[in-house]
Amino acid sequence: MEYLKAFLVGGIICIIGQILMDRTKLMSGRILVIFVVAGTLLTGLGLYQPIVEFGGAGATVPIVGFGYALAKGVMEDVTNDGFFGIFTGGLKATAAGVTAAILFGFLSAVIFNPKAKE
Repeated sequence: MEYLKAFLVGGIICIIGQILMDRTKLMSGRILVIFVVAGTLLTGLGLYQPIVEFGGAGATVPIVGFGYALAKGVMEDVTNDGFFGIFTGGLKATAAGVTAAILFGFLSAVIFNPKAKE
């Protein structure tokens, strides 16, 4: 049942992204920013946590989950460290994911030898 919930939540997020791409003139980079900001705002308002509890990885793996992780890290660090948690919380919460993305991107480039478009 967990897999079905994750599939449904992740699928709904993807459907929203596809509708934005098909019905608006927004470029994919702007949609990405909208999703990150939406995840951050919904987390700050306490509306995204129930979605995460229901959908699990379907809610945390898409790009909206990155905004969720940023906001959650900031809120936790503000509770623990005060004002300076605003600056450190998001970095601490997402550092492993960003590092993994950079590392695996680099390894893929080394292994598969990409070529520039002409």
